[in-house]
Amino acid sequence: MRRPWVIVNCAMSIDGKIALPSREQTRISNEEDIRRVHQLRNNCDAILVGIGTILSDDPKLLVKKKYIDKGEVHQPLRIVLDSRFRIPGNAQVLQGTTPTLVVTTSEEKHKKNVEIIKCGRNNERVDINKLMTYLSDRGIDRLLVEGGETVIWEFIKLGLVNELLVFIAPMVIGGISSPSMAGGNGAQTFNDIVFFDLVSYRKIGEGILLQYVPMTTIHSLNSR
Repeated sequence: MRRPWVIVNCAMSIDGKIALPSREQTRISNEEDIRRVHQLRNNCDAILVGIGTILSDDPKLLVKKKYIDKGEVHQPLRIVLDSRFRIPGNAQVLQGTTPTLVVTTSEEKHKKNVEIIKCGRNNERVDINKLMTYLSDRGIDRLLVEGGETVIWEFIKLGLVNELLVFIAPMVIGGISSPSMAGGNGAQTFNDIVFFDLVSYRKIGEGILLQYVPMTTIHSLNSR
């Protein structure tokens, strides 16, 4: 299957939470990590999020020039997975001149400043494998996945993640209902668990950045 190099990036608390129990957006990354994220965006061809991220956070998904020290600012293609086409017409991701691609499986509705494709069976989840082939054919070589938790789990479950970057902030959010990095149905059995190798770590301000790659060898429970 032809597909881009997929980087998943997220920020979480010490206890693995990415938002408050209410799912209200809260700042987890420090200024140094925000700079890193914008530089990462600047080096990718596209940024992908799910509709849940759009509805809860309303991000612009743009590169801020002030964080780019050298070279030109490159605005990646903005991609939103939106199977039921719920994206509001006033969403910030639809504003400006940077292209936005909405991927759906339902009836397509016209929106200004947006490209729409159907990818998957009617009214079902977006076929991510099919989307990866489409993006590769389109010339997308590096894809940055920023959330939310259901989307991240889908990419992990399907074995599409080449690199996982996790910034851990020195805070505890708590709450049984607080979302974590990977949501969805999660692993139902031990055999469904996806393992990664830690290849690097470094301090960023008071937080720490962990870099993982997929584990290439099969480990049994006893060997870990």
